[in-house]
Amino acid sequence: MAFQRTLIIVKPDGVARGIIGQILSRFENKGFRIAAMRIMQISLATAKKHYAEHAGKPFYPGLLKFITCGPVVVMAIEGNDAIRVCRKMMGATFGPEAEPGTIRGDFGISRTQNLIHGSDSPKSAKRELALYFKTSDYVKYPIADMKWIYNLGSGQPV
Repeated sequence: MAFQRTLIIVKPDGVARGIIGQILSRFENKGFRIAAMRIMQISLATAKKHYAEHAGKPFYPGLLKFITCGPVVVMAIEGNDAIRVCRKMMGATFGPEAEPGTIRGDFGISRTQNLIHGSDSPKSAKRELALYFKTSDYVKYPIADMKWIYNLGSGQPV
């Protein structure tokens, strides 16, 4: 397990539906720390940088239109194995295919409006986080029950 920081975006549909808190609480309840967070409207220029790997694909114009159509909540989430675990918590990309118990499985039914984005690798996380946050935006604070979440003091590796 490696301590990681990942980008999570509650997309315009999640914001419009008023489920930011329910999504955020899942990450907090899992034991992750929210290191930075803000609500914003993503500009077309930033969206093009964020989704650059999809440029030229048939769904690219719709993706840009959707992510820029309303406010989003961007978060830097920290914890052990954060990238893999957060993506598992999000569920399959398309709501109808996502397992119950995942964010998309519990809240999503659309194939295109899928509520949430999460970085898919350490390289992507580093690139994506830099689009939305400066180093000075990150805040460290203790989580009261960290010793129980990460089994600290038991002699087990964190």
